[in-house]
Amino acid sequence: MAPSSVLVTGGAGFIGSHLADALLARGARVRALDNLTPQVHGDGGRPDYLAADVELVVGDVRDPDAVRRALSGVDAVVHLAARVGVGQSMYEIADYTSANSVGTAVLLEALAESPVEKLVVASSMSIYGEGLYRDAAGAEVEPPERTRAQLERREWELPGLEPVPTPERKSAGLTSIYALTKYDQERACLVCGEAYGIPTVALRLFNVFGTRQALSNPYTGVLAIFASRLLNDRPPRVFEDGLQRRDFVSVHDIARAFALALERDGADGLAVNVGSGRSLTVLEIAENVAAATGKELAPEVTGEARVGDIRHCFADIALARETLGYEPQVAFEDGLAELAAWLEGQVADDRVDVASGELARRGLTL
Repeated sequence: MAPSSVLVTGGAGFIGSHLADALLARGARVRALDNLTPQVHGDGGRPDYLAADVELVVGDVRDPDAVRRALSGVDAVVHLAARVGVGQSMYEIADYTSANSVGTAVLLEALAESPVEKLVVASSMSIYGEGLYRDAAGAEVEPPERTRAQLERREWELPGLEPVPTPERKSAGLTSIYALTKYDQERACLVCGEAYGIPTVALRLFNVFGTRQALSNPYTGVLAIFASRLLNDRPPRVFEDGLQRRDFVSVHDIARAFALALERDGADGLAVNVGSGRSLTVLEIAENVAAATGKELAPEVTGEARVGDIRHCFADIALARETLGYEPQVAFEDGLAELAAWLEGQVADDRVDVASGELARRGLTL
């Protein structure tokens, strides 16, 4: 049964605003709790793209009073509030841990006092570290993470292994503070949901793209970072050799998956992948974004690596199909065309060089 009133933490952001649209279209009332952080929202005002029917509560998920106010009268919660970005998490360690892990703990303490009918939390593909592989004999392999020495030698690939779609049964490989905190969010919600009788689902999101991403945030999704560079007539910067494979999924499909998790009980108690079921190389992504935006700028393949980056990871979405009836509906090419049309009216402050310099200064690029 679809909930009638939903609180979306982080609801004024990229994914949250699209989810709000999907929930409003289903007849739900939507309240968003968001701290409107300047790194994402610039001037800190209510974003123009947030539907007028969304009730916005400005506050931090770490503030127990703000959380209690936001929970009043709702029957379901989608927990999206989080600091995002692998690189920045490796030096803003305390803030990422506070926003993601402590923020989730504050929310769960409030839910323990006032349970809701459903809780859905945004987890991340980053918790896998390296994805699943097969060896020459066809056996599944969960490889060790690449060492710093391997990266310094520019040994990008894992010899003798072929990457395959990663299912939920793969063990966690927590290679960054961001990944660690997302795993904290996932497990804490599932543990407390079971303890307090709140049906809970964790959706492990792969690389989400679409309109409304924060183009001036150099730690947002790679596709948006490429778009920001191109809008400023600069070539996209691609780490390693660009042949690392990822799963890029439209934000519209992500919003649909959250709505399905709220409405259906098949995935209760589970962590479930949400992706497109298709993999592309990062170099292909950079080339496609350039073509879609009409910029004749070839990607700059840097040959550098970042500490915490993984080589290949893309989604096996069989469990989402089975438990939620989820099926991706937006082809990458169509999603990219929509993004390109939106980008025509956007201005981006390209901060990639500043972010890259910060990582280099701290010894986090090789």
